Amino acid sequence: MSRFYTFAAPVRFYALTGALLPWLWLAAALLGAAGLYMGFFVAPTDATQGEAYRIIFIHVPAAWLSMLLYLAMAFWAAIGWAFKARMASMLARAIAPTGALFTLLALVTGALWGQPTWGTWWVWDARLTSELILLFLFLGYIALVNAIEDPQRADPAGALLALVGAVNVPIIYFSVRWWNTLHQGATISLTAAPKMAETMLQAMLLTTLACWAYAFAVVFMRARAIVLEREREAGWVAALRGSAS
Repeated sequence: MSRFYTFAAPVRFYALTGALLPWLWLAAALLGAAGLYMGFFVAPTDATQGEAYRIIFIHVPAAWLSMLLYLAMAFWAAIGWAFKARMASMLARAIAPTGALFTLLALVTGALWGQPTWGTWWVWDARLTSELILLFLFLGYIALVNAIEDPQRADPAGALLALVGAVNVPIIYFSVRWWNTLHQGATISLTAAPKMAETMLQAMLLTTLACWAYAFAVVFMRARAIVLEREREAGWVAALRGSAS
């Protein structure tokens, strides 16, 4: 626990993430290249959807990350609010744009998949609608925390919005079970055998890991920038800028 508090300090976080970033970018590039190659050139053609199904190797990881990143944002925002932990609040702010990006990517790729599959780009399906609401929640959080200049007021306000919006995540996940929707059910489940060929599953896992590595890298880069901005009066930031110049 003491080690956790050590790295929760902005200066420690900045140093640790600086060391991790090159490896995260390398992992994202290698895993992404391998996953996309397997998904688009090695995996077999789907018997029902033909070649159009290959969009899932981008769509599904993006949809997973959109939900997980929102929960991570809400979690760190709540920690920052409850314990006055500056680094937690900064991390929540850093997660929000990446979460919005993956949510938008999930919606766009879903439309590209839906057009040849359903014959339409968009339907007011329960899962699609709740995913769209997730995008609005990300954008609302970003707008709110940036509209209030004082971080001591902005962070709690953003945390409250993030926590209220977290109820939308289980709605997205369980929507295909709770309502009669066009969207297909889960292809991968922890409690059942996969419903896809092994090469498809391997490609899916590789692209998912690539998205995770990319998300960590981008969030850490943005968090480091926020740390430098908020801690600009700290001696270690002045020393860092002095050494850079």
